[in-house]
Amino acid sequence: MYPLQRMSMNESSGCLKVIQNNSNDRVPVDQVKIPLLIYVAREKRPSHSHHFKAGALNVLCMISNCPYILVLDCDMYCNDPTSARRAMCFHLDSKFLHSLAFVQFPQRFHNISKNDIYDSQLRSVLWPGADGLQGPILSGTGFYIKRVSLCGGSIQDIDLEELKHSFGSSNELIKSLHGNYKPYVINDQHGLLEETHYFTGFTLHCKGWISVYCDPLRPQFLGSGTTNLNDFLIQGMRWSSGLVEVSFSKFCPLIYGPTRMSIFESLCYGQIAFYPISYFLSLWCFATIPQLCLLNDIPLYPKVSDSYFVIFLFIFSSAISKHLQEVLSTGGSFQTWRNEQRIWMMKSITSHLYGSLDAIMKRIGMREASFLPTNKVADAEQVKLYKMGKFDFQTSNMFLVPMVSLIILNLVSFIGGLVRVIFVGNWDQMLVQVFISFYILVMNFPIIEAMIMRKDKGRVRPSVTILSAMFSTIFLLLGYIILCC
Repeated sequence: MYPLQRMSMNESSGCLKVIQNNSNDRVPVDQVKIPLLIYVAREKRPSHSHHFKAGALNVLCMISNCPYILVLDCDMYCNDPTSARRAMCFHLDSKFLHSLAFVQFPQRFHNISKNDIYDSQLRSVLWPGADGLQGPILSGTGFYIKRVSLCGGSIQDIDLEELKHSFGSSNELIKSLHGNYKPYVINDQHGLLEETHYFTGFTLHCKGWISVYCDPLRPQFLGSGTTNLNDFLIQGMRWSSGLVEVSFSKFCPLIYGPTRMSIFESLCYGQIAFYPISYFLSLWCFATIPQLCLLNDIPLYPKVSDSYFVIFLFIFSSAISKHLQEVLSTGGSFQTWRNEQRIWMMKSITSHLYGSLDAIMKRIGMREASFLPTNKVADAEQVKLYKMGKFDFQTSNMFLVPMVSLIILNLVSFIGGLVRVIFVGNWDQMLVQVFISFYILVMNFPIIEAMIMRKDKGRVRPSVTILSAMFSTIFLLLGYIILCC
């Protein structure tokens, strides 16, 4: 017996409760028997991290001998009762019987408005694209995974006959797998990793397992998407931190992966692991360097009349056209493309930057690992603004100041560039840099609107605008000193 301890409001003891057990009940043949239903809650204390699905899966493997496991987030529910049958069509197919680890369904959300300003629908062509290789990356929710694949061994290490006989007893199953189980810990020095599902899928593919992407017309599972900017950016920062941790570890997909999986599958994992760093670096450069050079009369691009200008025009237009084609081919619209462009800029400037810095600080030991769960409780006023298509800028200055500062910088650059083009007449040299500032301002017009026009609670606070103007002024002065002195 363990002594009872008094728990605070943020603490709770562990719980294991059998809610439904019909193992000894006699059920008529014409009635459906309700399966064994067990509720598990781990002990929760502020001093210990407990917000991970991995611990719940470990408990499930201890109390159940089920050969397949469905994993869902706490806010998701089954929208189609045939999802298990669809998954089993792949798991029990003779072609994949001994090699398929999991069947991944796409993430869909029930509370997404038609004008999805926060891009909460998570549209991506990477998952169906990777389905043609070893299979899609594990999303962390909405998938049926084979229990055997979670036991730590490769396909060659598993004795299928032994596992088949051991399914009758959980104790026997654990005993039979104990020798082969070798856990992989991505951060063996600092402890925690947010993107555990990414790492789980990566190690499974490295061991020879494959996966399947199943995307029927009717969504199989529905969850709650983020409907306010604060939760969206915090979620993005958390994801970015976990992915960058993987890229800086010994399990970097571009180094660890190519010898254990196809090079193309490794590139898919590498693209996801490195995109936070590549996006925040490229976007900060895109939003600052051409603008500072424009204000200091330094041309960066060929003249419009120069034949080399066609190359830059082709690169920019092809990138935009490619993104637009992807959006339209997946059922989106021009408005969807615009929203994705805008939120990509916002996330790159803030979430990807802070997430990458957080991972680097944890890697060098300057910060302890932590975990912030995404808020699943919707605020009525925030939902109202979301449905109206208005951004809710009630978020931390940590997120607002960089965005507003860069908008002010681009606004000054655009006005200064227009004056220079009109009165100096060097439009041939500076037109591209003026256009870049104009493009950023047009894409991020909701920020300008929230700074100047809006009066509701979701506006950008005047104090934030003043603070951002001060940072922009300092940035302009530093740019002048570096470029002209």
